[in-house]
Amino acid sequence: MIDRKALRSNAAAMEEALKKRGLNTVAEGSAWAKALLLDAKQRKLKTESENLQAERNRVSKLIGQKKGAGEDASAELKRMGEVAKEAKALDAKAKEAEAAFNFALLEIPNIPHESVPEGKDESENQELKTWGAPRTDEVPAHWDIGEGLGILDFDTGAKLAGSRFSVLKGAGARLERALMQFMLDTHADKHGYEEVWVPAIANRKTMTGTGQLPKFEDDAYRLDGEDAFLIPTAEVPVTNMYQDSILEAEQLPIKHCAYTPCFRREAGSAGRDTRGMIRQHQFDKVELVQLVHPDTALEALDDLLSHAIAILEALELPYRLVNLCSGDLGFAAEKTFDLEVWLPSQNTYREISSCSSCGQFQGRRAGIRFRDDVGKPQAVATLNGSGLAIGRTLVAILENYWQEDGSVLIPKVLQPYMGGLEKIVKGAHHA
Repeated sequence: MIDRKALRSNAAAMEEALKKRGLNTVAEGSAWAKALLLDAKQRKLKTESENLQAERNRVSKLIGQKKGAGEDASAELKRMGEVAKEAKALDAKAKEAEAAFNFALLEIPNIPHESVPEGKDESENQELKTWGAPRTDEVPAHWDIGEGLGILDFDTGAKLAGSRFSVLKGAGARLERALMQFMLDTHADKHGYEEVWVPAIANRKTMTGTGQLPKFEDDAYRLDGEDAFLIPTAEVPVTNMYQDSILEAEQLPIKHCAYTPCFRREAGSAGRDTRGMIRQHQFDKVELVQLVHPDTALEALDDLLSHAIAILEALELPYRLVNLCSGDLGFAAEKTFDLEVWLPSQNTYREISSCSSCGQFQGRRAGIRFRDDVGKPQAVATLNGSGLAIGRTLVAILENYWQEDGSVLIPKVLQPYMGGLEKIVKGAHHA
């Protein structure tokens, strides 16, 4: 969440920054407007509480003086009882206002970093570079390639679970597994991440800690009868491994990589990518997470980004690097770079990794702190990024490595993970 102290001391600048995200801060009922009103209410209640305390002290002193002089203090004792009742009622109001204020803060997105380019939406993102030569010949869509090879089955996925599900078979299933293992091995062995294996279910507190709730509850799969959810990304459980913890400064940076299945209802994507594996309700991903000192967050973002790039370049997949503008930032991000892989059947680049610095936003929400140079607890900075989205990587391989005879070559770095298989061909049995 945003820094409540900064809200009080620098509200105007924060509001301007949020407007760059496209947030209507003055709309009646907006989280920002509610937060300002509730903050003002809290300050008023605090003043009233201080006045009551002063009254209590005055009456208490007067009672002592009268009793000491042998005088009647019944009026003062009655007033003390009234003050106690008023204080109790005021305390209840203060707790209610505090809860409402904290909830409003949970609905306010992160403040964009000053280096983020201003823009209204993805059309104003900045392309920073391209790598590799995009394939420009006519290539079938990945669903036609996969079904033609007998390794991708959408009908069975729909029969088993519904639309936006698929089944991988034979070499397709092994390719998915090979990508997972290759990515984890690379990040753990070459990039310095500690691999973790985490639950694919998260409770409400955990989902709130990284910013998925309350804002995006409609897009999450909630377990019937439980206040728990299927995770949309490994970022959720991995970051929250440290919730409500105080770390020592020397423990930072903490770097984890994790494979998990991911689940998203895609509630807002009706009609988009309805065919194929680009936008499914269940997909596999290798996630990178870092917890760092706030002063090193942007340096760490460059580091994390380079690790995602290394996977794409090792697979020899053409991509472009994009700097997201303020209007396209995710809810918890202060700065984001997207990696988009070339899909020749669509003649365009599609997102395959989003690498973000969240600053101290998630650290505050999840209660993840470290002791600074003077021993004072401060919220850590968190970062995350796909390293990579496995299903989309498989899609990119099918299309970029497709051959005119219908076969698909296996990238060289994956061949050891595929039992030495160099090519997927129709009708072959791939154990």
